[in-house]
Amino acid sequence: MSGPVLVIELAEAVPRAAIQGLRDLLVRASARFEEKRIGEYDLNIHAESLGISDTGGVDGRRPVLVSVMGPGIGDESVFEAEHADEVDQEPLIGFTPTHAVDVVAFCNRPVDHVVTALLTAAVMDVVGGVVNAELREDQVPMVAGLPGVIATMTDPWPAAYGSAEFLRAWAQQPGFRLLM
Repeated sequence: MSGPVLVIELAEAVPRAAIQGLRDLLVRASARFEEKRIGEYDLNIHAESLGISDTGGVDGRRPVLVSVMGPGIGDESVFEAEHADEVDQEPLIGFTPTHAVDVVAFCNRPVDHVVTALLTAAVMDVVGGVVNAELREDQVPMVAGLPGVIATMTDPWPAAYGSAEFLRAWAQQPGFRLLM
């Protein structure tokens, strides 16, 4: 079963020092850590390492993939495919993404949505960038007023762009849920 996905949009390649910092963060936060390539990590994140105490009765080790991609790192064709149908993001976030980091949960329990948001925020603390979060139409008004929101849009689909602060604030909202 697949779970929620968040994309961190980046204006440039992730520097080597930031990739090492990302790796270090993920090793510390993981029960299982596998480096598939530099910048791509298959892991089981300890939910409690992100400050999550309520796992809804499921194991707190949640399976996640974190993948840095774009020219010179990862599968460039995946980056291009993911961005092929995007609107012009420069007016929304101030730059056209050249690289991205995907945070992909492999399960779809409520805890997986919170883990994905808080892990993405922690990754942003290391690599920077702006999160691109697709929304349900009814979520747009609620997220628009949260701290750290840079922009929202409804056409061609609902989405919010924001900072790590935005993700942390959103994850605290009652009924929080990401799209898959």
